[in-house]
Amino acid sequence: MKALICIPTYNERDNVRALVDRIFLFTGTRADLLFIDDNSPDKTGDLLDEMASADSRIHVMHRSGKLGLATAYIQGFQWGLQRDYDWFFEMDADFSHDAAHLPQFLKDIDSGTVDVVCGSRYVEGGGVSNWSQGRLLLSRLGSFYSTLWLRYPVQDWTGGYNAWSRKTVEDLNLETIRTRGYAFQIEMKYRSLLLGKRFVETPIVFQERRAGQSKMSGSIVKEAVLAVALLRWRAASGSIF
Repeated sequence: MKALICIPTYNERDNVRALVDRIFLFTGTRADLLFIDDNSPDKTGDLLDEMASADSRIHVMHRSGKLGLATAYIQGFQWGLQRDYDWFFEMDADFSHDAAHLPQFLKDIDSGTVDVVCGSRYVEGGGVSNWSQGRLLLSRLGSFYSTLWLRYPVQDWTGGYNAWSRKTVEDLNLETIRTRGYAFQIEMKYRSLLLGKRFVETPIVFQERRAGQSKMSGSIVKEAVLAVALLRWRAASGSIF
């Protein structure tokens, strides 16, 4: 099994070198990395090019500007589908997704019984670190709201530390995904469940980012609220795929 870990970047120069070292500590030769850089003003892309020239496991996609999380993952997955990868991971560049959880992801994958592995903050053994009560409440309400509308018992709908089998990514028909921002995570999970994919939530502890600024905004939250209701309507009308 060969995995591709897709990592969007925007002004993450202070993180990427240490991040690569930590990921490879836990994956060795089982995974390649694809960084999707949105023309970071801090020259993250230039540093990544230097790193890629020294290690064949590192790849870099350069985009013209800040085009969003969803399109970064979609283009990253499409890049991987043109090559011989068996699994596709989503992972943040800011250390909020601890690479120490990757061995458990790989264990779940190696069992041969799953199509999607969702890193979950809200199953037993999972959690968050250094969050305010308000942020934690907002996140929990987001998953409760999504479960209420979408009617699948997923504990962590909005989490972005996930892995998808190649067949799942192919079946999801990426060109028809409409959501952007963090609602993208909800749509990917919902579509997978509608397709009957074997889905498991594995516990992770979400860490507050080490450097840089959070990409969360009020507009992203509003989009997610509207997107969930729209996803349910699209599924009911048969237009989601």
